[in-house]
Amino acid sequence: MGLPPGLVFRTKGQLAIDICADAAADGAGADFICGDEVYGNCAELREHFEDHGQGYVLRVRSTFRLIVAGGITRSCAQAAGQLLRDRRCWETRSAGKGSKGARWYEWAWLGTASPRHHLLIRRHLRTGELAYHYCHVPPGQPLSLPRLIRAAGLRWPVEEDFEFSKGCFGLDQSQVRLYTAISRHTLLVMAALAICAITAALLRNRTATQAPPPATPGQRPPPDPGMIPLTVPEISRLLAVPHPSKHTGHWLNWRRRHQARSRWHHQRTRLARSAENNLVR
Repeated sequence: MGLPPGLVFRTKGQLAIDICADAAADGAGADFICGDEVYGNCAELREHFEDHGQGYVLRVRSTFRLIVAGGITRSCAQAAGQLLRDRRCWETRSAGKGSKGARWYEWAWLGTASPRHHLLIRRHLRTGELAYHYCHVPPGQPLSLPRLIRAAGLRWPVEEDFEFSKGCFGLDQSQVRLYTAISRHTLLVMAALAICAITAALLRNRTATQAPPPATPGQRPPPDPGMIPLTVPEISRLLAVPHPSKHTGHWLNWRRRHQARSRWHHQRTRLARSAENNLVR
């Protein structure tokens, strides 16, 4: 593969330490570092963040052990079992906007023996599925449930980036085998993704014509749903065609209008489901 002579094996947690250390050396700071279970279960990575005063909200498994008040060691699943019996511990909040509107979940948090560490639990409104986040808030930073929820919800754009880089730009579809070629392919894909993402952000307000979201569960659909703003996949399609034809523009507008209509109905369905849940409670 043409590996460099000085290249050594590094785990994902160790690679994350290297990346975050380089970013900090360049002056790029972050309120929170977010990651999935691979990083949440890496004690070396968590210790690195805590030693450098870096906050984090990392996903952990249900078997992850933590020390709660009183010095008792419990797994995340055991800690959640106590909260599930008390409805007052849960709050319904949005984890941020998704492709079909706000992503609503129930949230609860639990303190530990350390005042700087907390367990954040997310519960799916329909299925009841639980997800666990181990959180660290350095001294001097504000500690609140909405702040931790916002940090936990920021993993969604990262997942979207991976999806777009693979589906639109072929991040995982190269047929090269040499180390240098793989590095070049990865760099080119990430550069193309960055160009399209920045373009989509700059054009979001100019290309969004979608109708206002529904206010009641029984509201009738608008006669014209409008169109969602240009997305990264749509911009990648436009850039792939130097001179888009009338046919290309027609299908582009049809897809955006269809997605706006689908988003509106999805939001109305969520309103109806929320009303049903309130009646049940």
